[in-house]
Amino acid sequence: MAATEPVRPKAARSQGWTAGGPVSGRDTNLIRIGIVLGAAILWEGVSRSGWLFQDVVPSLLAIGAAIGKMLVNPAFYANLQVTAGEVFASLAIGGALGIFTGIALGSNRFLGAAFEPYVYYLAPTPRIIFFPVMIMWFGVGAASKIALGALSCFFTVALSTAGGMRGIDTVLIRVGKSFRATPWQMGMKIYLPAMRVPVLNGIRLGFGTAMVTALLAETKLSNQGLGYMIMQIYSRFDMPSLYALLIIVFIIAGAGNLILGRVTGTNA
Repeated sequence: MAATEPVRPKAARSQGWTAGGPVSGRDTNLIRIGIVLGAAILWEGVSRSGWLFQDVVPSLLAIGAAIGKMLVNPAFYANLQVTAGEVFASLAIGGALGIFTGIALGSNRFLGAAFEPYVYYLAPTPRIIFFPVMIMWFGVGAASKIALGALSCFFTVALSTAGGMRGIDTVLIRVGKSFRATPWQMGMKIYLPAMRVPVLNGIRLGFGTAMVTALLAETKLSNQGLGYMIMQIYSRFDMPSLYALLIIVFIIAGAGNLILGRVTGTNA
């Protein structure tokens, strides 16, 4: 008898599935949609049940109406512009310093052994505890929020860049040195292209930490920005508008993360 191929289900053959293998993109999207729909149904059920205080969990219709009002409110865009400026300035400053530090620590064993432990030890420290210091140094304006966001971004990018430096093929480094490349040329022509993914992953994570830190700082001491706007809405106990603004912030953060993920090629 001629050897025959084991029979597999038609769907599995058409989609390239194997036992225990990855599921299709369609199925993962269906699961994600199901989770969102389930959460929405649960939220609406709790809203209508009366288990919590009135308006603590407003209906989805009320939140949707609040989102519509928020998107046509000029004050929202003015505060969004302030927060976006703080976040991107933090990412630019903290990211640049993080890349420079990561290259230095990853390319020099002495510097890595001497200083990298401090970066690891300080990285998990909640950056908001430095906010009073930033206020004394830079004032109560946007500069203190940018400084705090840059500090948060710095550690993530520095550690990711240092790890990427150690993963560079030594052949590439020897080739650069054989052509007597300057440190600047080594960084721009050898190091950064070879560790593009670790650096961009660090920037992707740094974007999230910078945004969280800037928003948190705005809720503490500010007269503008989305964090300030959140606290003003909360003080009025306008819960539909509060949830609407939180959803918009979540969508903005998710969109930024998605864009950076597309650049790095690490989106699921």
